[in-house]
Amino acid sequence: MVAILFDLDGTLTDPKVGITTCIQYAIRQLGNQPPTTDELLWCIGPPLTTSFAKILQTEDRGLIDRAISLYRDRFSTMGLFENVLYPEIPETLAAIRAEGYQTYIATSKPHVYAQRIVEHFGLSELFDGIYGSELDGTRSIKGELIRHILLAENLDAKTTVMIGDRSHDTIAAKQNQVFAIGVTYGYGSAEELSNNGADMIANSPKDILPLIPFKL
Repeated sequence: MVAILFDLDGTLTDPKVGITTCIQYAIRQLGNQPPTTDELLWCIGPPLTTSFAKILQTEDRGLIDRAISLYRDRFSTMGLFENVLYPEIPETLAAIRAEGYQTYIATSKPHVYAQRIVEHFGLSELFDGIYGSELDGTRSIKGELIRHILLAENLDAKTTVMIGDRSHDTIAAKQNQVFAIGVTYGYGSAEELSNNGADMIANSPKDILPLIPFKL
């Protein structure tokens, strides 16, 4: 059984507006001046706990949790739809499915939001499962999430591929002995991806299928 795991933010969709605006909202509600949109692009991908700890320069879990709660106040109603599909994504997913590969979402985003986003873009039928973190932060670390998916779906790591745009995607793949394809059309550079374990680099969605090393 060959399975392809897809990151969501920066790989299937461009969530720039929604994520950065919701972070700015949360910081402003806490009484601080938020960074600019461009200064927050690094926040697309990592868990929110990591991002807010760095932005607020704190390890106070209570403050971080408050920031995340404020973020979700806006994200759950508006932010998750301030999002666009990258060009060629539906066609790429359909082509991969047509070849007989199983496909899953593997995102640090809470799965309740990931599910709504996938449904919003009409992609539900192109995935065998949607996996993300829990609202309490469980499995927000990508390595733990991939391990969970492998066990839950009885997948063989040796015939599984992780596709993502940031270093934490490729690092997590290697932690689980999974083949990693890094994509450069998202928010990570080829250098970031290659330096952190990417086996192959795709510069556009249509480049992904030819790079999958496991043939059915």
